[in-house]
Amino acid sequence: MNAFKLAHNALMSRSIDEKITLTNELQQLKETHQLNYQSQHSTQSIQDPGRPQKPDLVRFQSVPKRDGSDTGLIKTIHAICHIEFNAINLALDAVYRFHDMPDKFYQDWIQVAFEEAKHFTLINNYLSNLGYHYGDFDAHDGLWTMTHDTDYDVLARMALVPRVLEARGLDVTPNIQKKFQRSKFKNMVEILDVIFTDEIGHVKIGNHWFHYLCQQRGLDSMQTFDRLVKKHIGEKLRGPFNIEARKLADFSNQELKYLQAL
Repeated sequence: MNAFKLAHNALMSRSIDEKITLTNELQQLKETHQLNYQSQHSTQSIQDPGRPQKPDLVRFQSVPKRDGSDTGLIKTIHAICHIEFNAINLALDAVYRFHDMPDKFYQDWIQVAFEEAKHFTLINNYLSNLGYHYGDFDAHDGLWTMTHDTDYDVLARMALVPRVLEARGLDVTPNIQKKFQRSKFKNMVEILDVIFTDEIGHVKIGNHWFHYLCQQRGLDSMQTFDRLVKKHIGEKLRGPFNIEARKLADFSNQELKYLQAL
């Protein structure tokens, strides 16, 4: 079974249930060594991956700030659910898009997609228990926008999606957990524990492949990261940063000093 074709099928599915099923099947095929990683077709830029009709996507600036009320916290749960859904797509896109990488690259990102599907399911089920569903509130498309903007080079993708956008989750999760701990939605604390632990692994995977690619191309990793941050993010990269979690995800002391100086 061809990993690129199967990843593309899952990526473009507009049905949540089908996307999760196809992602789980991809993981099973990987674990039973039934996948081949030989590229057969050229890839296409994907402006809109497979996603359901709802939620409506709006500009980040148009998403209302969420307060600490019950409704505000439910909207926060929905926002996290949306992030996890997008994270499935970005992991699948990494498998589909970047050919001529070692097999381990694809196996790593299939694992990430599988775990993101698990995260989405945990939160979506919790939303359902509360009487809500994914799609009930507007959401923004920042994660996929960066995924699309870095589809020209696997190095740019590894530098910015796992190491910046996903790593941001490591920075903000502990404070979000404190808010839920003080609310009637305490189950979210445990769910976020699962996500936080897995996300350290996902960022670590991004770090590994970023440094691998810099080494393969004879590039200085710090200069390369700085150049890509300035090109794609500019001055929007800001702390505070969760230094201990980022260390666990294999950020070097030099990289952490760079971030803290921003």
